[in-house]
Amino acid sequence: MFTINKQLALAGSSLLLLLAGCSGTPDYPPAPVQASAADWNYLIGPGDSVQVFVWRNPEVSGSFPVRPDGKMTMNLVEDMQASGKTPSQLARDIEKSLAKYIQEPIVTVIVAGGVGPFDQQIRVLGEAAKPQALNYREKMSLVDLMIQVGGLTDFAAGNKAYILRNVDGKQQQLGVRLEDLVRDGDISANVDMRPGDVLVVPESLF
Repeated sequence: MFTINKQLALAGSSLLLLLAGCSGTPDYPPAPVQASAADWNYLIGPGDSVQVFVWRNPEVSGSFPVRPDGKMTMNLVEDMQASGKTPSQLARDIEKSLAKYIQEPIVTVIVAGGVGPFDQQIRVLGEAAKPQALNYREKMSLVDLMIQVGGLTDFAAGNKAYILRNVDGKQQQLGVRLEDLVRDGDISANVDMRPGDVLVVPESLF
């Protein structure tokens, strides 16, 4: 009799743990509503196209792609590292290279159709309608992100979703309430996204 009661108690405990894992409360500390991006600057990445204007030297100017290896080749400059730099940083580097051929060159760089480096892109994994990697945009929020990935699947445990975020060199798991945000329209569940965030949407057990 004692054995049967013990087995029933263990079974009951397992059921409670299972139900707790399927509840609508997040498993992780909540993501902050506002995440400062004041220090964020767009960095050039593979796949970007850059327009280079060299003052009074139109024959050197033009539009040039950034290759998968992060480098670009333009008139008079070969295999210059472009990925990971701001447009202003790249312009200064081009000026240094062109100084061998042009007296005191003045260069302006404009990014067209920006993609950005991989470590600044936002990735959505799991039970989103269209999991994918997206370019971070200034003041991008969770609502903006969910619109781009088409919302949640019918199997998503939205309130169990979390963001993987690098903070001061350490990875944190921050809970978000996607079920409340997407399906109930609770705007209080909206939070700011940061470059490099990974949103993970787990599958519901029921």
